[in-house]
Amino acid sequence: MLSHAKSEQLFAEALKYIPGGVNSPVRAFRAVGGQPFFVNRAKGAHVFDVDGNEYIDYVGTWGPAILGHAHPRIISAVQQAAEQGTSFGIPNPLEVTMAKRVCDAVPGVQKVRMCNSGTEACMSAIRLARGFTKRDKIIKFDGCYHGHADSLLVKAGSGALTFGNPDSAGVPAAFTQHTIVLPFNDVEAVRAAFAANKDQIAGIIVEPVPGNAGLYLPKPGYLEFLREITAAHESLLIFDEVMTGFRLSFGGAQKLFGITPDLSCFGKIIGGGLPVGAFGGRAEIMDYLAPLGPVYQAGTLSGNPLAMAAGIANLEELQSSGAYCKLEELAEQLSAGMRDAAKSANIPVQFNNIGSMFCGYFTDQPVHNLADAMHSDRERFKKYFHGMLEEGVYFAPSQFEAGFISAAHTPADIDHTVRAAAKVMKTLH
Repeated sequence: MLSHAKSEQLFAEALKYIPGGVNSPVRAFRAVGGQPFFVNRAKGAHVFDVDGNEYIDYVGTWGPAILGHAHPRIISAVQQAAEQGTSFGIPNPLEVTMAKRVCDAVPGVQKVRMCNSGTEACMSAIRLARGFTKRDKIIKFDGCYHGHADSLLVKAGSGALTFGNPDSAGVPAAFTQHTIVLPFNDVEAVRAAFAANKDQIAGIIVEPVPGNAGLYLPKPGYLEFLREITAAHESLLIFDEVMTGFRLSFGGAQKLFGITPDLSCFGKIIGGGLPVGAFGGRAEIMDYLAPLGPVYQAGTLSGNPLAMAAGIANLEELQSSGAYCKLEELAEQLSAGMRDAAKSANIPVQFNNIGSMFCGYFTDQPVHNLADAMHSDRERFKKYFHGMLEEGVYFAPSQFEAGFISAAHTPADIDHTVRAAAKVMKTLH
C-alpha cells in the first residue's frame, strides 16, 4: 500500500480553511471515496505527491498539459515574461500574437477576445449570441458542461421541450428559464425545440466532442445537422472547444470535423497551464462587443502576459514538433491495450476515444449520451480507480471525466498502464 500520511495531514488542515478541502469539487474524491493526494511536483507525464509517490498522469491539469508538465519551452517563456512584469492592465504585444495565432489556426475565428477561464468564455459567448440575434433562448445538451455561469448550471426538464431547472442551489429558476436542455446526438429533439420556439432561439452551445460526462462522440452527420438547422433558423452555433481546442487538431474539433461554427470558446491549452479563456468567431458578431458594440464584457487580467507567453509557447511547440502524430500513436496503443485488458478479464467496458482523449465506461452498452453513460457501474469504477492508483497510474477521480494523453507519455508509460489495468480488472468480479 502506498503511504499518504503527509497528504492526509494536508487534507485535514485544508478542511479547516477551504470548503471541502479543495478548490474545485471533483478533486475531493467524493465520487470514488477516500481522500485526495497532494502534488508538489510534476514533470513530463508524471506527477509526484508530497509523500514521494510517483504516478503516470492521465489528467494533465484536466487537459492543458498536452506537451507534458513543466515543458522547458513553456517554463522559459513564463520566466522571461515575468521578468518584464506579471500584469499590466494595459494592452501588451503578446495579446496580439496570441490572437493572430488563434485566428490563423481555427477556421471559425476571424476575431477573438481573451478572458480568464473557460467559464468566462462560454458565459460571454452566450451573452454575445443573445445580443447579436436579439433573442433569449439557448439550447444546450444534457451532459455537456460549459462552466458554472448561472444560466448554464441547468439539468434537463421532464421532457425534451421543457426548459431546464437549476442544477445548483443559489441559481434562481428565472435565470434558467431561457435554457433548453436536450439529449446529445438526438436530431429529432433539436428539430422539435426549434419548432416549438419559432424565432426565439439565439443559438446552440455544444461541446463538439463532449468530455464532461466521460467521453462520447457525435454520431456521423450530427454536427453537420446542428450547423444546418442553426443556419436555417438564423441562430448561432457555438462550439465549446475549451477541451478539444488545439487538442484534437491544431485547429480544434471544428477543423477535424470540417464544421465552421459562428462562435467558439477556448481555454486550457491556449494558456499552457496558466488560467486563460478566449472566445471568437465571425467578425460581424465579435464586433458587437464593447467598445465597438452594445454587448459588454471585460476583465482586469484578460490577456495576462504570463498566460499569453505560456500559451504562445505551447501552440508554437505543438505546431512545430509533430506532437499530434505522436499523440495519435500513443492513443492507439492505449485504446487497443485497454480493450484487450478488459476482454482478458471478462469485464464489460466501453472504451471511447478520439485523438488524445479517452474514457472507459464499465457497461456492456454503447455510450452516445449522458443517459447511456449513467448505465456505467460506478461502484466498479471506484475499485478500479483505487487499484490503478496503487499501481502508480492516476486517472480522473470520477467515472464521468475524460482522460488525456500528452506528448510526454512514452510507450513504456502506456505499457505499464495496460499491464496495471489487466491486473486490476481481474479483481473486479
